[in-house]
Amino acid sequence: MGEIVTLLKPRLWSFRARGTAGKRDRRLKLAVLGVIGGLFWAGLFALSLRVLTYFRSVDQLGEMLAHKLLSMVLVTFLSLLIFSSILTLLSKLYLSRDLSLVHATPVPGRKIFLARWLESTVDSSWMVGIYALPFFIAYGIVFRAGPIFYLNLFVNLASLSAIASAVSAMLIMTAVMIVPASRIRTIFVFLTLTFFLILFFAFRLLRPERLVDPEFFETTLVYLQALRAPLPAYLPSTWAFDSFTALISGRILTGLYHDALSLSCVGFLCCLMVLLAESVYFKGVSKTQTAAARLFKRSIGGEFIFSRFTGPRGAMAAKEIRTFFRDQTQWTQLFLIGALIVIYIYNFRVLPLERSPIKTVYLQNLLSFLNMGLAAFVLSALTARFAYPAVSLEREAFWLIRTAPISLKSFLWTKFFIYFLPLLVLTEVLIVATNFLLEVSAFMMVLSTVNVLFMVPGVVALGVGFGAAYPDFTSENPMQSVTSFGGLLFMIVAALFIGAVLVLESGPVYTILMAGFQGRSLTLLQWLWTGASFSASAALCIAALLLPMRYGVRQLETQRD
Repeated sequence: MGEIVTLLKPRLWSFRARGTAGKRDRRLKLAVLGVIGGLFWAGLFALSLRVLTYFRSVDQLGEMLAHKLLSMVLVTFLSLLIFSSILTLLSKLYLSRDLSLVHATPVPGRKIFLARWLESTVDSSWMVGIYALPFFIAYGIVFRAGPIFYLNLFVNLASLSAIASAVSAMLIMTAVMIVPASRIRTIFVFLTLTFFLILFFAFRLLRPERLVDPEFFETTLVYLQALRAPLPAYLPSTWAFDSFTALISGRILTGLYHDALSLSCVGFLCCLMVLLAESVYFKGVSKTQTAAARLFKRSIGGEFIFSRFTGPRGAMAAKEIRTFFRDQTQWTQLFLIGALIVIYIYNFRVLPLERSPIKTVYLQNLLSFLNMGLAAFVLSALTARFAYPAVSLEREAFWLIRTAPISLKSFLWTKFFIYFLPLLVLTEVLIVATNFLLEVSAFMMVLSTVNVLFMVPGVVALGVGFGAAYPDFTSENPMQSVTSFGGLLFMIVAALFIGAVLVLESGPVYTILMAGFQGRSLTLLQWLWTGASFSASAALCIAALLLPMRYGVRQLETQRD
């Protein structure tokens, strides 16, 4: 046990070193992150409390709906833990940069594996657990659970995390013996995206919102049977569900029995995992020391296309495109984006506008205006995933950029245009397609497309600019830089920018629409107000385009090679 603790000490020391270096800046960042995280946590808690209180107020049916929601949350929680554990364990056990140093120490491979597994289990589950707590705490408050429920809550969350991590570790160790880990990561990402797309399409096409609509079912008996459908007894989430419901109803011994099932499963899986690790873990690490293979050896017509790029800026653009398509973990996510576009448009296709108490013509244009903000938030998420880490992905080779015959300003603007054009096309497709489905007025169609044309450059510039101002050249994957302080700051500023544009335009848009519906013309004062609002919105978009790029260049110039 002492050797395992010794292997875990460098991770603990790294946190202490961060705390002593730049205390003032670190405290400021922690304060900002703490406030934002606390507000988000409080929002989830308030939403969960409101939904569960409403369910509880409905006689008989409400309790069944609350229990059904609890089971769905637990299944989702377990699925997220497994997915997160697989990605984290694959990196920690086989793809981490310090593996050669760690395995050179006089420590048995079994203990190295256990130290890595413990560290990965915490890394993959702490955030999921923290943001799942609001729902479970709200559930206990609404159903007036005692203190044993809250103690049992931590036991169940810890056991589910350990089970997900142990199962993921055994799957990875078995797979690495067949295919090297460097190739498994590509295959796993591709298969996971494919499976997720199939599952997501199937789930969405079933339209689960009908579950809370009794009118959809022919009889009340069928509706109640759908809510009372039993959960699979072999799932760990079912044991947690049975434990929670038993403790709420006062059956303490039954709840402890299901806790014992979970803990015994944890012990069994851990023993099985250690036995498997003793046999195959070190062999898998040795097998991983092979060159990663590309899924596609050569792009069709690629040489002809890239030969069109000339000059330093053209070479930089060609390099950026080549790098993107050579990294399968990046371009395979295009499948996921395509699926999300289809689901996004499909959601507007199935909106029950005819059942709304608001007149359809008003509701269509209202949804179209709000859809601009929704599409812009989708754009922000995609920018955070692709454009924000663009500078950080240069990693140790950034010194080549500094010595290249190209300025940092041209370097950043090249990255901006590489991501701007695809994201602009994507956002315009979302806006135009949903507006056609909503059958909005010509004014709203023109306003939406023009608005997006102005907002997309601002959001992309914010991503590239903040990514340059807060680069992380030591990150092993793009998601590490996105979840940093700079990534969070970008998301906050992007959300404020989108909200400010919509607020500036909401009043004039409402005035113009109502004047059109009522068949009257605008007054001179209303025209001046409309012009001032749209001018301020355009100025804000231009500022969002230029200021972050200048800030990124200025901060990037201070980076050391």
